[in-house]
Amino acid sequence: MADSTDHSPAGPDLTAGDPFSADSLTADLGRFVQAAPSSYHAAAEVAQRLVHAGFTMLGEHQQWPPEPGRYVVVRDGAVIAWVLPEAATPTTGLRILGAHTDSPGFKLKPRPTVLSHGWVQAGVEIYGGPLLNSWLDRELCLAGRVVTRDGATHLVSTGPMARIPQLAIHLDRQVNDRLTLDKQAHTAPVLGLAGSSEAAENADVLAALARTADITAADIDGYDIVFADTAPPARFGMEEEFFASGRLDNLSSVHAGLTALERLAAAEAGDSDPVIPVLAAFDHEELGSATRSGAAGPFLEEVLDRLYEGLGATRAERAQAFASSWHLSADAGHAVHPNYPQRHDPANRPALNAGPLLKINANQRYSTDAPGAAMWASTCRAAGVPTQEFVSQNEIPCGSTIGPITATRLGIRTVDVGIPLLSMHSAREMCGVEDVGALHRAVTTFFTAAPHH
Repeated sequence: MADSTDHSPAGPDLTAGDPFSADSLTADLGRFVQAAPSSYHAAAEVAQRLVHAGFTMLGEHQQWPPEPGRYVVVRDGAVIAWVLPEAATPTTGLRILGAHTDSPGFKLKPRPTVLSHGWVQAGVEIYGGPLLNSWLDRELCLAGRVVTRDGATHLVSTGPMARIPQLAIHLDRQVNDRLTLDKQAHTAPVLGLAGSSEAAENADVLAALARTADITAADIDGYDIVFADTAPPARFGMEEEFFASGRLDNLSSVHAGLTALERLAAAEAGDSDPVIPVLAAFDHEELGSATRSGAAGPFLEEVLDRLYEGLGATRAERAQAFASSWHLSADAGHAVHPNYPQRHDPANRPALNAGPLLKINANQRYSTDAPGAAMWASTCRAAGVPTQEFVSQNEIPCGSTIGPITATRLGIRTVDVGIPLLSMHSAREMCGVEDVGALHRAVTTFFTAAPHH
């Protein structure tokens, strides 16, 4: 796979005083988000950083080594990494941190160049459930993967190239009463001008994208391209206690799993632990996960099949291992919005910087149950971090996560958690700095603590 960007992997500064402090981790989260404008970039960045930390990159087409070690494998926009300890047996249980790499937004359509009234625009399709108005008047890049006629896959990311301009208030005096966006007519970004016949003839969105990978538009046989906000992440607040960025749902959870594995590698820990730590970051959660790289697909199950086959496990021994395993489904949740307090449960009031959420739903839209709540409470106590419950207001049903999907596919006990956000599914979400550090510490403890039964 070729990458049109040339950068060394980011990661915690191990020469710093405390590379895993909340401040250091938040700065690193910002770098990670900037390196991951698409799910494909996110998966590649996780793999690159883990290889830098001493993990071995595997290919699905290869024979995998059965010996203990640290491994990572990428499938499209998904990535799975694990530590197989020296003490692992056919019945050793798993500690899986599940997350997702994709975020709601816009995806480039086929025949993407649209000429309209002297403008060059891009044809886009809405991906998932974004807050559409939050994407207006932002400088956007195009990012993702292209496959060329020689069969090579290239990761591509442009600089600021596109913008969805809002209509001026002078032309819509009622816009502040209620903004309604037609998903077809009002969301096409502008990329350039086509005022002359020559400019119109040369207008080509794919050609502009291809230049970033040093290829031509004619070379491209297929593409998966999304749009991303190019504004850099930022800390803010009276005490700089808040953090704003795109794609915190759910790169915040991917980052927590990644940095937990990096921390284990830096400390040379995990090799003799009684569990197998696994980071499973899937694609397409925002669409329902029903793809080959989504949580409803076979990726995780196939990796675990190969892992336990290498340990010589029988079917019964694998069932024993799964029975002693846990899956922590980490996805962002909602903090109480001060301008809309009635939209939240009156008794459970999650706040920023009060700890990661334990997400609970009576209809099993989240997988948490009593044993799972107890495991999470034990983990947070051991990690020295606070936690808080999230449950929906009864008139406002919650969404769901990969938790129930993975629990159904594998039968592994699952708990739903995540850091609280405001502005979820906005082009730019916000969280608390302390929560970034708290989730990292909880996940690190989850990866290393003895199994909780």
